[in-house]
Amino acid sequence: MANTMYGQAESSVLDAAAQIKLLVCDVDGVFSDGRIYLGNDGEELKAFHTKDGFGIKALVKSGVEVAVITGRRSAIVKNRMTALNVGHIVQGEEDKLPALQQLITKLGLTPTQVAFIGDDCPDLPCIEHVGLGVAVADAHPLVVAKANYQTFLRGGFGAVRELCDLIMQSQGTLMDAKGASI
Repeated sequence: MANTMYGQAESSVLDAAAQIKLLVCDVDGVFSDGRIYLGNDGEELKAFHTKDGFGIKALVKSGVEVAVITGRRSAIVKNRMTALNVGHIVQGEEDKLPALQQLITKLGLTPTQVAFIGDDCPDLPCIEHVGLGVAVADAHPLVVAKANYQTFLRGGFGAVRELCDLIMQSQGTLMDAKGASI
């Protein structure tokens, strides 16, 4: 076992995190708490945590690429991820694995160099395909069972930041994280 800032993790998790060159995230239930607010005129609202935003920005600055693959399409997601300098935004993909495989090939990576964080059954094929499959604290039990690591924090409440910190800690770049929350 190894210590992280959030609790203990298997040493193999830190070893896998040290190899990560691409973090891929689901959105609903990972960057958000999974709830979608709909207004009377069809307006859609989601809440994003600034801690997750800072984590993504710091991870990108440390040299790790970031992507999102989500089954829904939303201008909110595009705007938020663009503001965080997420380099690859894939929306409207209910079957996420082919999109993940295309991204891995495009970037010239191997699956062991990729982490994927998710919360529900559509994320399972991606979690099983990569070197570091991660479930948020409140993920579906099937996802938790297949993940290499489960965050201590819930989706929408810092789980993404926790994973970013874990990757940066394992790569020796955590103390270099600077900038503003967004």
